Amino acid sequence: MINSIDSVVLAIADILYKPYIVPLLLIAGGIYFTCRTRFMQIGMFKEGCKVILEKPSNEGNISSFGALMVSTASRVGTGNIIGVSTAIILGGEGAIFWMWLTAFIGGATAFVESTLAQIYKKKNPDGSSYGGPAFYMMDALKARWLGVIFSILIIFTYAVGYNMLAAYNLQSTFAVFDFYKEGVTPAVIGIILAILFGIIVIGGAKRLVHVTGVLVPVMGVIYVAVAIIVLVLNIGNIPTMFGRIFSSAFDFKAIFGGFSGSCLMWGLKRGLYSNEAGMGSAPNAAATADVSHPVKQGLVQMLSVFIDTLLICTATAFMVLSTDVMPKDFLQANGDYDPAGFVQAAMHSTLGSFGPIFLALAMSLFAFTTLIGNYSYCEGCLKFILKREPSKTGLLVFRLFATALIFVGSIATAGLVWDTADLAQGLMVITNVPSILILGGVAIKCLKDYQKQKAEGKDPHFKAADIGLKQDTDFWK
Repeated sequence: MINSIDSVVLAIADILYKPYIVPLLLIAGGIYFTCRTRFMQIGMFKEGCKVILEKPSNEGNISSFGALMVSTASRVGTGNIIGVSTAIILGGEGAIFWMWLTAFIGGATAFVESTLAQIYKKKNPDGSSYGGPAFYMMDALKARWLGVIFSILIIFTYAVGYNMLAAYNLQSTFAVFDFYKEGVTPAVIGIILAILFGIIVIGGAKRLVHVTGVLVPVMGVIYVAVAIIVLVLNIGNIPTMFGRIFSSAFDFKAIFGGFSGSCLMWGLKRGLYSNEAGMGSAPNAAATADVSHPVKQGLVQMLSVFIDTLLICTATAFMVLSTDVMPKDFLQANGDYDPAGFVQAAMHSTLGSFGPIFLALAMSLFAFTTLIGNYSYCEGCLKFILKREPSKTGLLVFRLFATALIFVGSIATAGLVWDTADLAQGLMVITNVPSILILGGVAIKCLKDYQKQKAEGKDPHFKAADIGLKQDTDFWK
């Protein structure tokens, strides 16, 4: 039964990742926005760092930094570790280069989608805000039906695809320990994860979310520090590591001879899974920020892509590739692969028994916060679909369903969870990217308005009329 479902999912995903569909949208869209914004990833990088620390205009509202942490909680997770490892095993070391490149151009895409989310955000009765792609699809494109489809896709991607995958990736990290028993340990870990998740989303234990919100940045810093230690201890391998990355990345005969299994495709797939630029997920968090100008939050979300891919994913890549452990040793002839085992072996080769234990701890924290961060996008989408608040009974059923899926993900097969995640994120891309390509001019005008005010020595404040925006907005009047 599971194999039959996976076959269908994989067949659809394979179509989506043909060179002329998802890859074309992400790469061409990213290059287009990079050119239209005049390489703002470089020119506005310093400005982005400044606006992160700005406080909201109204006390109690969500700051730029707060919105960044919500989106980062979803972005930074198992994809930064297991996703990177998978890309290297299946696509070769060159996948890392293409992951870097797609993250760089994806920064411009992330800027545009999050700026649009800010422009078209909605006001709550208490003055706070909410929004996302569904709202700019409804208000700017006059296509509520498209917003409904997109909202369904977010629920499918995060409550089903990504949360099942996060649960699977976590349990797979424990496979190296003696106590791990196939069929038993995954179920036990799944039950524990599901209970903890249920306590928060059903039981309302919000304090735990705040605690993990503090722990994730700390663990992220520690994780990068450990990766640097591994890199330093293997410093003699660094020239060879870079040689393998770039020689594999520019093996165009291999890339175009089999695109679906190439380093370019795997770099793009796992880069998207990690940083989510173009998917339209982070704009839901971006819309909640209280800022004086939409561009400020666009810049912050651009930085989030860099933090995720160019910092944490690179830390994983350098950590495993600087050791003498070879990725091909974790790919079997029948196509099965062990990405968690690859990272564990690389860390163990340098740090001894501390390495696998530390990785299991880091994965536990990253996976748990990812589960909560992913789910945070779903209830708002449910409200958009229904045009009202869900009933208490309906919401309870939805939360129980989301909780059960975490257990299912823990005991599922690697093929099913990865293929489902790839399918889900691909569907989001083909819905969101065409929308922001149509609306991108609004974000570009907004950027020019911001730059104009900065040149005049002002702290930019946005008014919709200043860029000729005709649609009514809850803010910016």
